[in-house]
Amino acid sequence: MVRKLIILGGTAVAVATAAIVGCNQAQPPTEKAAGPNTSTLAKPSGEHREKGGAAKSDEDHGHKPGSHGGIIVSLGKESYHVEAVFEKGRKVRLYMLGKEETRVQEVDAQDLAGFVTPAGSTDAVAVAFKPEPQAGDAKGKTSLFVATLPDELAGKKVQLTVNNITVGTERFRIAFSNEAAAYAGEEMPVKKGTDEERALFLTPGGKYTEADIKANGNAVPTVKYKGIRATHDDNPKAGQKICPISKTLANPKFTWVIGGKTYEFCCIPCIEEFVDKAKTKPDEIKDPAEYIKK
Repeated sequence: MVRKLIILGGTAVAVATAAIVGCNQAQPPTEKAAGPNTSTLAKPSGEHREKGGAAKSDEDHGHKPGSHGGIIVSLGKESYHVEAVFEKGRKVRLYMLGKEETRVQEVDAQDLAGFVTPAGSTDAVAVAFKPEPQAGDAKGKTSLFVATLPDELAGKKVQLTVNNITVGTERFRIAFSNEAAAYAGEEMPVKKGTDEERALFLTPGGKYTEADIKANGNAVPTVKYKGIRATHDDNPKAGQKICPISKTLANPKFTWVIGGKTYEFCCIPCIEEFVDKAKTKPDEIKDPAEYIKK
């Protein structure tokens, strides 16, 4: 059953502006104001304030859309980041990232209480984010949380707030809007190849050979697949190819040659993780024919 909260008066204004302003936002109506050191507000990376109070834009700050096509949200003074992805099918994914946005960040597996407010409304709908550990996450840890929006909010502009998430010994609040987030589709803005990416993809090791590098066009995935956005289907049918990392439906648009064999993935981050595994843990790499939904 969907639980609705009515946000009244000035509090409604504070919540409605939370995803845009990021800083100095009011406490959500469901949580009592905490002391100054008990939690740290997360803010979308589109606006950051210097000591003088002037806002810095994304262009100044240098944040890019995330690898999954979502919006990057900063936690605290950018100690951590979250990539928020709104997908078709009403799903919302929160990928936990480190101080460097290319680093996956594990946190304790925990249920997160989210509140979604449609644009122009004062009714907040409660949604639950559940931990969905990704491949490589330690037992009791997760780097991904997933929620499903109710039917009545499908396709609408919404603002979403997560009251409380614990990372290590710190507590944070997250707020963002899907107006700034990209939906899964056909095109994904990507960054240029970094030194770290070139070191991973353009040097051989383990099962990853010089011949593989040549077969992949002497390129890194963020350059080779520039302009293609990832999609994630959590329910592949029996007999369909699945991503070796996420176990979601594989996308033939994202292929990479490892050990002379072509593998299909769901997105660029999974290619990165798989190539790293091929170089550091080659015994864990299976034949492409093994990555089929049973």
